[in-house]
Amino acid sequence: MAIIDQVPVLSMDEGATPAFARAIGESFERFGFAMVSAHGLDPALVQKGWTLAKSFFALPETTKRTYRIEGGGGQRGYTAFGAEIAKDATDNDLKEFWHVGRDLPNGHLFSTAMPANIWPSEITGFKPLFQDLFADFDRVGSQILSAIAIYLGLAANWFDDPVRDGNSILRLLHYPPVSSDASGIRAGAHEDINLITLLLGAEEAGLELLDRDGNWLPVNPPEGALVVNVGDMLQRLTNHRLPSTTHRVCNPPPERRAHSRYSMPFFLHLRPDFVIETLTSCVDAVHPDRYPEPITADAYLMQRLHEIGLL
Repeated sequence: MAIIDQVPVLSMDEGATPAFARAIGESFERFGFAMVSAHGLDPALVQKGWTLAKSFFALPETTKRTYRIEGGGGQRGYTAFGAEIAKDATDNDLKEFWHVGRDLPNGHLFSTAMPANIWPSEITGFKPLFQDLFADFDRVGSQILSAIAIYLGLAANWFDDPVRDGNSILRLLHYPPVSSDASGIRAGAHEDINLITLLLGAEEAGLELLDRDGNWLPVNPPEGALVVNVGDMLQRLTNHRLPSTTHRVCNPPPERRAHSRYSMPFFLHLRPDFVIETLTSCVDAVHPDRYPEPITADAYLMQRLHEIGLL
């Protein structure tokens, strides 16, 4: 059964209203994710983003590798095919990707934790387009965080300061065609590190989410809709009231193995110095604090990047 048969697509055309907050909060509690339409992302920016991402990945391998930052943990620029591995997996993922981060002014407090972006000179318009698309994702993500805050009984602007100048990342993903004897899968079962992930649907199927009953559910959102999932930082902050979603990208059926798959997730992160400490409203006698020792967002990120092989 596809996930769309169980979970309604939620419209955000009126913003983070109490009704939308309740609906998305309930979806997160049940599945760890939600599907959102009328989210307000600029469709022209999105379409141009797909075009430029495909143009970059079509460049020669030797050219793409000039944009790999040694020791950078894949946080900016290019990460080559097969470099990343899901935590506790045995096979590396069958993907390559490019990361766009937040642009900071010179001398910014977070410059050490958040390196400057690099940009491919071969693709005309790449930098301004993805700077604009990053900002648009950031805006939509903030609205969704407002709805989450309302659902948790917090002020609607509670997340504004924790994510101000946050270490968010826009990832351009390419899964090349898969051979008939390929080992592993396109992306092994994993959870995201960040607060929430906003994912634009891909042309090729393959995304599956694990529900709390142990079933893998294929996710095929309507055209233009966002799949929004809870990441480990939000799970930790809410003491697992909002669970982080285990998901994977399976290899395609034989008749689609000659086709590439592209996707464009936006990982919304806390600012590096934010201390992740369990919300008191999510702790009670039935739900004791799972994380009595707080940790900064940057320390948590570094810990996880080591686990997935990027550091």
